[in-house]
Amino acid sequence: MSGQRSWHILLIGGASGVGKTQVSYPLARHFGVGITEIDDFQVVLERMTTPEQYPVVHLFPTNPDAFFALDDAGKLEVAIAYGAVMAQALEAVIANHLDGGPPIVLEGDFLLPSLVAQEAFAGVPAAGRVRGFVLYEDEEQIARNYLAREGEPQPDRARWSWNHGQWLRREAKRLGVPTLAARPWETAIERALALALLAE
Repeated sequence: MSGQRSWHILLIGGASGVGKTQVSYPLARHFGVGITEIDDFQVVLERMTTPEQYPVVHLFPTNPDAFFALDDAGKLEVAIAYGAVMAQALEAVIANHLDGGPPIVLEGDFLLPSLVAQEAFAGVPAAGRVRGFVLYEDEEQIARNYLAREGEPQPDRARWSWNHGQWLRREAKRLGVPTLAARPWETAIERALALALLAE
């Protein structure tokens, strides 16, 4: 049986490697709603746009060396800019679901906390139907997650992912968007569920 909810769209953000998928899928099953990973929209944007239109979308696919040459601040700037581009696409998707579409969970790395706080999407009022939170984790655990998932150490990737996560936490706090520690894992789903039901 699906859980009761007051929201129509649940947004789950957080940096790469923090465990969003492990939290978002059980939540979607609990509420009996669909789920979409924002990675799918990244693929569409890369295919349907050009580097001239959206340079930040094409930076990593076309010139990964240039991306890796950036310092942590530069990589964070790219992540924020990518999130801003993604927000344009997500606004249309969210509006479509608010305007008669089915309820859904959207989760991904480039989901800006500002989307959770937005009052309308493409002219469609949110009216309390959009909820969300930011999941976060410490740098050492992100590194362990990458190792378990991909089979090789990635300390640099873990560091800039953590840096991105710290910015997401600060931005969420500034906007009054809830945040959630990924650990302890044993209670992560229970705590995420409590956040999803916060407005009940």
